[in-house]
Amino acid sequence: MTDPWRTSTTGLSIALRVTPRGGRDGIDGIEQLSDGRSVLKVRVRAIADGGEANRAVLALLAKSLGVPKASVSLLSGATSRLKQIAVEGDPARLCEALRQLAEAKSKA
Repeated sequence: MTDPWRTSTTGLSIALRVTPRGGRDGIDGIEQLSDGRSVLKVRVRAIADGGEANRAVLALLAKSLGVPKASVSLLSGATSRLKQIAVEGDPARLCEALRQLAEAKSKA
């Protein structure tokens, strides 16, 4: 399975599948979609109304990756479960942090 993120010179872009009203805020590992793409599974307590879930996802990723909230932005998928998120920062450090978060969940 491939990683659901791509690096760039300024950071990385992450493919997500978001579950709003998921009971808790958390990262649930990596999943392969039926079309073969890999996504990072994320759940948030917020409802998908007025962008609340999107804001919760951005805050969760910023906290989990140890970057300021201003470094995380929504690229696409504002009204979809499938989203593309951009994270600014050191690509190598961000990739390692994501890998550790995803592995911790897949072993649990």
